[in-house]
Amino acid sequence: MDLHLRGKRVLITGASKGIGAAAAETFAEEGCDLHLAARSADLLGALAERLRKNRQISVATHIVDLRSSNDIARLAAETGDIDVLVNNAGDIPGGSLDKIDEATWRHAWDLKVFGFINLTRLLYARMKAQGHGVIINDIGAAGEKFDANYITGSAGNAALMAFTRALGGKSLADNIRVVGINPGPVGTDRHVTLMKTRARDQLGDEARYRELQAGLPLKRPAHPREIADLMAFLASERSGYTSGVIFTVDGGLSAGWS
Repeated sequence: MDLHLRGKRVLITGASKGIGAAAAETFAEEGCDLHLAARSADLLGALAERLRKNRQISVATHIVDLRSSNDIARLAAETGDIDVLVNNAGDIPGGSLDKIDEATWRHAWDLKVFGFINLTRLLYARMKAQGHGVIINDIGAAGEKFDANYITGSAGNAALMAFTRALGGKSLADNIRVVGINPGPVGTDRHVTLMKTRARDQLGDEARYRELQAGLPLKRPAHPREIADLMAFLASERSGYTSGVIFTVDGGLSAGWS
């Protein structure tokens, strides 16, 4: 299926690894010109070089910390006009209420919650001025299937779900579409870290984290490309009447898998 995305300008945050890197691969295959943002210069640089070589597209890298308002403003200035924004950066830790102190909670939300909101605020205004745009928020299924052992993430994701629906419910008036994706477990380094935390808390040994995956649909987490390919479709005009909604990709977990 030709998604007609060739030449579109796409900004992906948290692009150095995991779902963000997979999204970069997917949009590169569609012929998009990329702006990739992350904190890891080495990982980001290696990814960008590989995409330039293999796909013959323009790839710019931006080393930023989206907890910083100054870095967000700099990123928006450096990228110029963008057709598609993929908000993906986030590293909310696992843990129950008694294990997450205020400083940790605020540090996590400064990136995953306020980072999404503040970058969207700047780029939405620019998309409105240019007359079009798509914003895709990579949120997380913990925002709808609440988890007391991931309480900071559940609460933050629920807030971003509300943000996505509220903004996307009116954004087509500006010819902008705002959508969200709620991945369930995805086979990334971050997923392994969260599983190790849960294994340590629940089983007393982080090395036993694979035991917690045995009951997953298909007995595995999602592949990052299964999320990234949906992002590309949602960014395309083949999904041109889609806004203010969130797509859950969790193998049925939130629908009652047991």
